[in-house]
Amino acid sequence: MIRALLFLLLPFTAQAETLRIATFNTELSRDGPGLLLRDIRGGDRQVMDVVSVIAAAAPDVIALQGIDWDFNGLALQALAERLAEAGAQYPHRFSRQPNAGLETGLDLDGDGRLHGPGDAQGWGQYTGQGGLAVLSRYPIADREARDFSGLLWRDLPGARLPETDGRPFPSPDAQAAQRLSSTAHWVVPIDAPSGRFELLTFHAAPPVFDGPEDRNGLRNRDELRLWQVFLDGALGPGPDGRFVIAGDANLDPKDSEGHTAVMQGLLSDPRLQDPRPRSDGAAQAGPQGHRAPDDLDTVDWDGAGRLRVDYVLPSAGWRVVGAGVHWPAPDQEGHDTASRASRHRLVWVDLAR
Repeated sequence: MIRALLFLLLPFTAQAETLRIATFNTELSRDGPGLLLRDIRGGDRQVMDVVSVIAAAAPDVIALQGIDWDFNGLALQALAERLAEAGAQYPHRFSRQPNAGLETGLDLDGDGRLHGPGDAQGWGQYTGQGGLAVLSRYPIADREARDFSGLLWRDLPGARLPETDGRPFPSPDAQAAQRLSSTAHWVVPIDAPSGRFELLTFHAAPPVFDGPEDRNGLRNRDELRLWQVFLDGALGPGPDGRFVIAGDANLDPKDSEGHTAVMQGLLSDPRLQDPRPRSDGAAQAGPQGHRAPDDLDTVDWDGAGRLRVDYVLPSAGWRVVGAGVHWPAPDQEGHDTASRASRHRLVWVDLAR
């Protein structure tokens, strides 16, 4: 009798110990400050589709990219309220000012003009355009979070900065002020029921939209390398226990433009696991002639096509229970909603200790 009761309780015990971590580039960015808050409060269709996707995936912790930052966190609070209405409660939130749109007064992109979106520390038409945020069911140790967003690019060990004809591009003054993070790099401690872990989250620059100096490609390279440098202990103490890297790398390990070997190196790092999340929607979207498997794709861009650029990579100490990409096939429920919400798809991984 006792053995039978224990058997019946096992699924509930396993469920209680499982932690679902997700990442989602929501593309909740607007053309001016305050417009996202307006759209969230007004029930804009894309906003509500994003809410539906997150509620359907039901992660315990989710790293969001492409969401506009405001000083008082009003947009993030409004989004959490919309999610609560959909049955997804996230009482704990984390966000800080990103580098996106942060004015410098310098010509950082080398176009000969000042005060353009490319002259901010990270591309942006205004401060906070397309920032990061973390939503969690469990407490976040805000005061213990580490923020590497202020790290100068040239100060990253092994950094490769752009040059033209052997000279710093666009200028020595620009490189002396240029931060590495195009958006942000955060290490966020979260106190889950099974114990504390650290969420390492970021959104790297796209490795395109530049010239022969390869400014964006090299920046993307080093934004990805930052995590391995951090794990090496070269930026201060490394993670104390289990951790998860979750974010938008803007780089496919095989089919992107850019320094794909860096992405391959991160995926094969023995300190990490690659659960290789898949989806029916990407698998059935049709062949593209790419080298990587279609069912691993996480974004559907016009022109570039479907690629794998969004990642949830747990540290080696976790037990991976499941993984997937929220990309329903055309004949499955939620396909149209996911397609309207964002060109990116939500990626999730279930973990246990």
